[in-house]
Amino acid sequence: MILFDNTDPAKAGGKGASLAKLAAQGFNPPAFFVIKADAIVDGTPKRGLKSAVAKALKTIGPGPYAVRSSGQAEDGTDHSHAGQFDTFLNIKVGDVVDMAAKVWASGFGETVATYRAMKTGGQAAAPAIVVQRMIDARISGVAFSADPVSGRRDCVVISAVEGLGDALVSGEVDGQSWVVADTITGPDDPILSADDIQNIAALARKAEAAFGAPQDIEWAIDAGGLHILQSRPITTALKATATPDETLTIFDNSNIVESYPGLVSPLTYSFAVHVYNRVYQSFVRLLGVRETTIADNAAVFRNMLGRVDGRVYYNLVNWYRALALLPGFSLNRAYMETMMGVDTPMPKEVTNSIGPPPATGIRKVLEYGKLARVALRLVFEATRLPRTRRQFHKRLNAALDSDLDLNTANPTQLAAEYRRIESTLLDRWDAPLVNDFLCMIAFGASRNLLEKWLGDSGLILHNDVMIGQGDIVSAEPAQRIAKMGQIVAAHDIPDDQIETHPALQDEWSAYLAKFGDRCTEELKLESIPLTEDASQLRAAIAASAKRPPATHQAASEPDWGAIFQGQPIKARLAKWVVTWTKARVRDRENLRFERTRLFGRARQVFLALGREFAARDLIDTPRDIFYLTVTEIMGAVEGFGLSPNLRGIAQMRKAEDTASTHRPDPPERIELRGPAIVPHTAQHVMAPTEETGDTRSATGCSAGQITAKARVIRDPRTQSLTPGDILVARHTDPGWIAVFSNASAIVVERGSLLSHSAIVARELGIPCVVGLKGATQWVNDGDVLEVDGATGMVRKHDAGL
Repeated sequence: MILFDNTDPAKAGGKGASLAKLAAQGFNPPAFFVIKADAIVDGTPKRGLKSAVAKALKTIGPGPYAVRSSGQAEDGTDHSHAGQFDTFLNIKVGDVVDMAAKVWASGFGETVATYRAMKTGGQAAAPAIVVQRMIDARISGVAFSADPVSGRRDCVVISAVEGLGDALVSGEVDGQSWVVADTITGPDDPILSADDIQNIAALARKAEAAFGAPQDIEWAIDAGGLHILQSRPITTALKATATPDETLTIFDNSNIVESYPGLVSPLTYSFAVHVYNRVYQSFVRLLGVRETTIADNAAVFRNMLGRVDGRVYYNLVNWYRALALLPGFSLNRAYMETMMGVDTPMPKEVTNSIGPPPATGIRKVLEYGKLARVALRLVFEATRLPRTRRQFHKRLNAALDSDLDLNTANPTQLAAEYRRIESTLLDRWDAPLVNDFLCMIAFGASRNLLEKWLGDSGLILHNDVMIGQGDIVSAEPAQRIAKMGQIVAAHDIPDDQIETHPALQDEWSAYLAKFGDRCTEELKLESIPLTEDASQLRAAIAASAKRPPATHQAASEPDWGAIFQGQPIKARLAKWVVTWTKARVRDRENLRFERTRLFGRARQVFLALGREFAARDLIDTPRDIFYLTVTEIMGAVEGFGLSPNLRGIAQMRKAEDTASTHRPDPPERIELRGPAIVPHTAQHVMAPTEETGDTRSATGCSAGQITAKARVIRDPRTQSLTPGDILVARHTDPGWIAVFSNASAIVVERGSLLSHSAIVARELGIPCVVGLKGATQWVNDGDVLEVDGATGMVRKHDAGL
């Protein structure tokens, strides 16, 4: 009459057999036994059943109990019979047999007969009955090891309610739900912790592995933890099992975020992908990589970036593949990795599988020969860099100084204008490439040289001597803003007359003529330049007018003879290396301004195309052009487009990006297996900073000490800085110069010694610390900070100012 741990569905029924298998494999479900179907006849318990049940109840422990059906076909792989039989919960010892008789009788009820007629066509049959100890559930629910609705096998779907789960299973309440894949999506104010969700998902996957098929489990959490109550196969059709693919893709934005912060439009992303492809092919070509090798790795260069939930990332594995093509890679892998400028080293899985092994023997000699040729090529390029730079500027000016009137040009003319810019510049981006590479080498070499010869004081000296070059274009906006601020103060010009007052007209017009494209997030084509909205410039001038004249002085040329007293050779070498490095840093920043001009012209061309597309009813508004890709736009004009429904494509992407704006930024680094697609439903959690306390340190990159109030700026277009405040930001770009001009010090979460914020801060003489992770979470508006731009120390002070 009574069965314990019987795994035969013909005897214990589907549910009883499943519970027995769970127990046998160590899942430890609440204790149970099974009353055989033939222990009840015509709804009446056979003689001896009550005593057998009483004995069995003592074996499994005190109640209350759940009394459930366990039909032979129930919880099977084809038909679940879910909800068709009666179930009774919280049953006392004396009522178990009576409830078992009712469950037995439900096997002949109308609902079961209808279900069988629809699904199996079989005859009604009495079920076996499971009697199981109930637990005092705090939260309970169900979990599917695959999504029964979408058919996805790569996720777990969890639903939960407080208390018992019978109301959830019966459909009386909705409960809360989560989808667990690589990340978790779910409701706000969840009743389950992240650990609970992961543990339930792991339990569902473990049940699937144990039964060899996707499972629908019931679970509950009590004071003792998580329990599985039952498991049955998912009977709805699922998608085919995917072929295993463990290929690793790593997305990382710890470096690129300074250029492309926040959400980036599809048009900007596609343009950036194209630029990186063309420019970095030119870069490896410059360093001696053969054309056949470049062609064989075309897919690498086409996929150096990724877009995750609207944010731009480096595809690090492809960057590593590109580096592996360079001469000398097999001689010093570690140094090559540092060229990527990311915070976390590449995993051994990648570094051990890409590129040639460490060179030995004759291969080592050959590699040194390749490096020697590269060195000679770089020396040659360094000597002709002024000529290369002049020719680059000539090409750039010729490409940008077009006679085409974008306000009246038709789509064909506009497409031709874009193609002209593309062919003239992107394939011949030589001056910025050569100078950037030489700058990176010179900056690192000069810094290491001074540290080796002078210790820590050499690093401070290195920061100091990078100040005051005077002709870095990125510092010019702050100087011009300060000058206009002085004019405003001298003439007592109201804020609303800054743009129109005669005393400012020449300076205002000159500023916009040169820096009209230099806006916040200027490399994003969708950004609105100062020529369209100058409100940020007006605010910066007004703030500057209220600030005393700057007292920052450019550092004088060091007395190298005094520093290296009695060591004239070291003094001459240090002076030459540092002077040459300063020139490369200057040229690097100035050439990046030329990139701004290029992107500004591309922005104007695409906006004009947006105007024409909207006029032809292809998209809703001109700015909807930013939700299309370069290929889609040019294809629509030149004839190779795939879909005429540009409006539908733009609307879909606009909706996706709108949803992305409501989610936190994804993590800095994301690792994926198989297809490199990050689900847009991913729940992104900012990693907490590991440091604690009131003092933290990062990279000091502009000497000076300041104690002042902090202002956390997340969007300089809508937030302002009171003159003298310390600017605290996640990242900055050249468009933040209006904010820089009012800052007494700068603290940035991202960046390096050669980032824009570091260079401009050194030029303006503003103490600056970069790379202080979690700064915008650690610092609140109004906190008093002490910033040491030489050592990188940032300290909170309790007392206000």
